Amino acid sequence: MATGTRSSQRLASAAASVKTPNNVGDSAPPSTTKRKAPASRENKTKKAKTSESAPIMLPVIPPVLDSEEPPKLIPAKLSFSFEEAKAHLISVDPRFEDLFQRMKCTPFEVLEQVHPFRSVIGDVYNQISWKAAKSINHKFKRLYDPSLPEDVNEYNDKSHTAFFPSPAQVAATDPSVLRTAGLSGRKGEYILDLASRFADGRLTTDKLINATDEELAEMLIAVKGIGKWTIDMFAIFTLRRPNIMPVGDLGVQRGVLRWFLSLHSPDYDYALQADKVTGGEDSQEATDTQDATVNVTERATTPDASSMAPAVPSTPKRSTEELPSVMPPHFTPSINKTLRMTQDTDFVPPPLPPGLTAGSMKSRLDTKKKIKGALLTPSEMENLTESWKPYRSLAVYYMWALADG
Repeated sequence: MATGTRSSQRLASAAASVKTPNNVGDSAPPSTTKRKAPASRENKTKKAKTSESAPIMLPVIPPVLDSEEPPKLIPAKLSFSFEEAKAHLISVDPRFEDLFQRMKCTPFEVLEQVHPFRSVIGDVYNQISWKAAKSINHKFKRLYDPSLPEDVNEYNDKSHTAFFPSPAQVAATDPSVLRTAGLSGRKGEYILDLASRFADGRLTTDKLINATDEELAEMLIAVKGIGKWTIDMFAIFTLRRPNIMPVGDLGVQRGVLRWFLSLHSPDYDYALQADKVTGGEDSQEATDTQDATVNVTERATTPDASSMAPAVPSTPKRSTEELPSVMPPHFTPSINKTLRMTQDTDFVPPPLPPGLTAGSMKSRLDTKKKIKGALLTPSEMENLTESWKPYRSLAVYYMWALADG
């Protein structure tokens, strides 16, 4: 007997393939789309209450211990005679007399007490941009004194005796807390290592003051994140050491090149870069505070030599919110009168080191003619400035003022 027509067979087959809730044994995969049951209003209310009642975790800041002694500051005095230093530099190059008259040698004439711990921290900040350093420094202090205004521009106490956390406080701070102030993990590591050395006595104000230049370098180079360039800056601006020559600083190299090139090349002309010229109130302020021959502009900071490879450190803007920049303003082209003042006198310029000529010095000022990123080698820097000893730090300050031409 026939089982049915072909049409009826196809319909039966199609009906058999339809899945129902009772097809438990069906081998076809079930649907993956699931509908969530709507949350009840009661559940939503419970979640909201739980979220509102969750405690806010604030950074845990170590308190100031009663046993902590107030920091010993570096006194506001020099270890040498400033007048003798001036006389020495003028005796080896009469042009220095005009420099001293044009501009104060700020690190050695404007003196105040300084705490070395906060000063070195400032040098660590200055491995980044100045504006970022200013903001981070203020946030860092607010971690330990939340009563300070949140806006850095509303904080007016910018002296070195203003509030600053103690080394013991900082050393006991969790690295995650420092990150909330904007410090990177690496910078936080540097600051914690520095703080621990001041807290346990490996570094003290007395040790830093009484150390020789070589001992100072040995003590500070052991601190994470501190290299030769930072040590030189600390020695000049904080300890006021008289005979520091930052041979690796690109700004100093450029200033030294121009200073000696003008002695050996009568036609050399110092010209200020167009982007360094400012006007309006800034120019008037420069005239009022220094001399019509200088002009204040903001300089970019550069990292420590230890964090740069193979680049060479350049003129920093050494500035945190505590102090205005102590780097000199740059000279304007009127400084040419000073640079050429010995040309028609009986002054005999010192000979150039072997391998250096007026022509090669001019070519070095072309950025494409650098020697492995430097304008002068350390040996050339030492030879050129030999007669400035033992007061090279004072001369270095004015070389920075020549760097921006």
